[in-house]
Parts: sequence; structure tokens; C-alpha cells
Amino acid sequence: MLRSKGHSILEISKIVGKSKSIVSKYIFGVKILPQYKNLLKEKQGGSRIRSLKEWSNARLEAESFISNISKKEKLLILASLYWGEGTKSELNIINGDPSMLRVFLSCLKELDIVNSQIKASIRIYEDLNHKDVIKFWSNAIQLPMECFKNVNVLKGKKTGKLPYGMCRLRVEKSSKYFKLIMSLIERIKILPS
Repeated sequence: MLRSKGHSILEISKIVGKSKSIVSKYIFGVKILPQYKNLLKEKQGGSRIRSLKEWSNARLEAESFISNISKKEKLLILASLYWGEGTKSELNIINGDPSMLRVFLSCLKELDIVNSQIKASIRIYEDLNHKDVIKFWSNAIQLPMECFKNVNVLKGKKTGKLPYGMCRLRVEKSSKYFKLIMSLIERIKILPS
């Protein structure tokens, strides 16, 4: 009766106090009375609309969290990124995500590391144009082209692989920075639960 009058599954579930899956079974095949078809149509897609609203709210909340990031917070971001993606023997990281590498470089600046200390290399497949790939990475991670020192070419084609290969960033004379980052990681590991 409720369904035929244009009530949604969620509404019926709340009215009768049963789960949506049970309601779905019972209303299967129920015809909606013609005068209620438009009403039900307006209600459908509600989960998509709710999801869009939740995404919007989440983005606003994230924006408020990240509007003014302190040096301490940037160093924690740096340590977390390095923990997941960096090598464990020197300040060296490789990834195919330009956004992640750009954030990494931004956080390195908190340690007073300058572009001239950073050496970038690219790992690509042989069917990619070296100059185009270097130009892409230079623009994408906002690192001058002079910092790109090496291109490692792998045999094969890029089919199904990263369109611009992977970029490795290495910081020269980084021993003290590396030790600080690894020490931050060690402290993060023992955070109380």
C-alpha cells in the first residue's frame, strides 16, 4: 500500500521498522498508482544526491583542516609520504603520481632543501619521447628542467602502464635530513592507540 502511493524504500523501511532489503523483497512488483509516479521519481536518485552532498561537505571540512598547515604538520606529511614511498637507505623516492611528488617537494622546503640539491630521474618505456616526458614532469611537480639528470629507458611499450613513466627524486647531501625523516617515522610508529 505504501509503495503504491509513491513511498521510497527508505521511507517504508523507517515507517515499518524493517531493513531496506526486507522492504525491497516485499515491494517487488508493486505497481505505483499513476497519480504517485512523479512523486516517486523525484525521490529516486536520493542516494546519489546524498553522496554528492556528503562529498561537498567532506571537501569543505578538509579545506578547513588544511587551510594553514604548520611546519610541524608539513614534516609529518613528509614523513608519512616517505614511510610509504621512500627508500630506506637514502633520501630518495620514486612514484608515478605527480601530485604526490609535488607535495613531497613542497614539504622538503620546510627543511630548507633547495632545488639545486634535488636530482630527478625518469623511468620510461622506449616508445615515449624523452623531452616530452621531462617537460611533463618538470611542469607537473614544479621542478626546473635542469634538475632532471637521467632518463632510464625500459624495453617495451607503455600500453597499460603510466603514460609518463615514473619519477625518482634524490636529495644530495641529505644524510641529516634523511635521519630526521626516519626518526619522525619511528616516532609515528609508536603513537598511542
